[in-house]
Amino acid sequence: MKHYAHSGTSEDRADWQELSDHLVEVERLARERAGSLRLGEAAGIAGRFHDLGKYAAEFDRVLRGEPVRVDHSTAGGRALLELAPEDMKPVAEVLAYAILGHHAGLPDKATDDRSCLDRRIEDARTPLDPEWQAHLPVDFRCLGEELRSKVRAQPAKAGFDLSVAVRMLFSCLVDADFRDTEAFYDQLEGRHRNRDWPGLQGILPDLHQRFDAHMAGFAASSDLNRLRADILSHVRARAAMPSGLFTLSVPTGGGKTLASLGFALDHVAQHGHRRIIYAIPYTSIIDQTAEVFRNVLGAEHVLEHHSAIETEKAGEKGRSKVRLAMEDWAAPVVVTTNVQLFESLFAARPSRCRKLHNIAGSVIVLDEAQCLPRPLLLPTLAMIDVLATHYDCTVILCTATQPAFDSEHLRQGGLPLAGRELAPDPEALAGKLKRVGIVQGGVMDDSALVQALRGAPQGMMIVNSRSHALTLYRAAEAEGLDGLVHLTTRQYPAHRRRIIADIRARLAQGLPCRLIATSLIEAGVDLDFPCGWRAEAGLDSVIQAAGRVNREGRRPLSASLLTVFSAPDNRPPAEVAKLAEAMRATAARFPDLLDPAAIRDWFDEVYWRVGADQLGRAMATSMVFTGAETNFPFRKVATDYRMIDSPMVPVIVAIEPEALAEVGRLSVAEVPSGAIARALQSYTVQIPDRAREILRQNGKGSFRAPELRGDQFFVLDEPLLYRQDFGLWWEQAEYLSADQGVV
Repeated sequence: MKHYAHSGTSEDRADWQELSDHLVEVERLARERAGSLRLGEAAGIAGRFHDLGKYAAEFDRVLRGEPVRVDHSTAGGRALLELAPEDMKPVAEVLAYAILGHHAGLPDKATDDRSCLDRRIEDARTPLDPEWQAHLPVDFRCLGEELRSKVRAQPAKAGFDLSVAVRMLFSCLVDADFRDTEAFYDQLEGRHRNRDWPGLQGILPDLHQRFDAHMAGFAASSDLNRLRADILSHVRARAAMPSGLFTLSVPTGGGKTLASLGFALDHVAQHGHRRIIYAIPYTSIIDQTAEVFRNVLGAEHVLEHHSAIETEKAGEKGRSKVRLAMEDWAAPVVVTTNVQLFESLFAARPSRCRKLHNIAGSVIVLDEAQCLPRPLLLPTLAMIDVLATHYDCTVILCTATQPAFDSEHLRQGGLPLAGRELAPDPEALAGKLKRVGIVQGGVMDDSALVQALRGAPQGMMIVNSRSHALTLYRAAEAEGLDGLVHLTTRQYPAHRRRIIADIRARLAQGLPCRLIATSLIEAGVDLDFPCGWRAEAGLDSVIQAAGRVNREGRRPLSASLLTVFSAPDNRPPAEVAKLAEAMRATAARFPDLLDPAAIRDWFDEVYWRVGADQLGRAMATSMVFTGAETNFPFRKVATDYRMIDSPMVPVIVAIEPEALAEVGRLSVAEVPSGAIARALQSYTVQIPDRAREILRQNGKGSFRAPELRGDQFFVLDEPLLYRQDFGLWWEQAEYLSADQGVV
């Protein structure tokens, strides 16, 4: 009998996809994707065997629409494990992880759950038509050689190395399977998808021309601009160095964002990388950075991908080119968040892992690298190391306060960074770019903070929480302070951009401007205040805040101060409190907190002295390869690797004409979800998942057009909960009604 992979519409099955055709095409596509990874044979065999379970007679009932369940994803892995010689068992296990996971996600090797690899292999008893043997033979020796090239000899690294090879094979298989299935149904339904992005190497001359033209627009009219130009020139001159790991240590205001982009473009030209990925720790500023890249390189070349709108939950209908590119990161330049990048690299779900093979061969710029979370540091650095060692990635750790992730300082699992600094003499740059002093203000309650702002017609005050910012703003408002501005992630990005533009205008014109903000202002927001106050936090955050004072160096250093204070009535979160305690210890030893020696001392205190257990050693060493077998807990790692402990979800605030128009288009089936999602990113506020559910239960918000869009677009239905002065109020939503007002 004939066996089919996918059903069509014809009763005589003339338009159904034969299984052998599907397996051959997925094998071809998987080999193609894994070719540059030098894993083509392994990926091809995974593609050839991934749907062997469809050779079961019972699967034909599934295709006929009968309500039966057939596990078609396990048979291929079981067949490989039975075929493999004993010494090739780990090779078969590597392929089995990918094959078993291509629908349900990468499994753990051995747990009490029946979904683990061992239990599924044991339970896979459905007989297959002998026709499946037409897909033999399998050259396990060749597969073993290929995989061996991705595993270092050191036992401490071998398990993690091999687990990443599984992830890359899984990515190639999943993308190949999706693409062939998609192509079959597109042809059947007469549909065309625009997935075409230009290759980076082909457009590189144009990108270089655009970048150079953009940089030529900066006049060398000041000492600071001349220094920025010197830094850029020095960084670009090092682009011919061998690809791998680099640091870029430039103090705030030194132009490191554009310097890193210039290096990336030149490095790609020298070494043939396939794309540039720029990762940012803060969702609150990604739209601003992406806009800079679009202006410099052209919007048609840049993909912006983060979680402001939950695009993974979009339905099939009307998926745009941008939405499709978010699946596989096929764009030449990707601007994303650390969360999206690293949680994908440690994920188990097919939808998140599909892009991994396109991360290989990239130049990856990690902006504000000091923000990599401490509890996940060792597995994160291990992943960076593997990408550079085995998958042709260049990774640039870009920061004003380099956290010494090198192996000399971090003996538990640091990176080989000696001699890989791109900046010209970071120690000297720290002195040349010093434009502000940091002083200790001691204990300051809200009353004292308001009085301090009263004495500063232009000044900023940064605190550790949205709730403290709001309380302090209310207190300053009650005191009648002029030029009062509140900036917080309670406000949606389009609103924040207008506020920031207004702040810049006020500062430039000498008008009163007293800003109360959360930490979102500390990185990537180019503001230039005469003075500022910062609630105690880690020294890295304090230094970032200091970068908003006298940023352009137009005022005397002695008059440009950032005052660090403690707020006993608004204690910081436990993690921030620990970092603040270490900052106080460093301040007791170093009179100048901007001294590079002080920064090294603080990082020693908070990173290297806490011990490997506090830096994620258990996760980094959880991937076990004994040489005879593997034990990879992919699902457990995916669950545990969370850069944000409390997931935030988007609420669309549609009170402006542009947002209202986009929300109105949600009910039009022909309009792509991706296009609407991108347009609405600027009108979303991220709030706790539980808080959004309370809004929904109490009629304050709802998912729009769920029959078309699923639960992707949650819109605020009570506009009075959004205020122009402080943004969205979601607290106590179960008690508030429209006529009660807010606070």
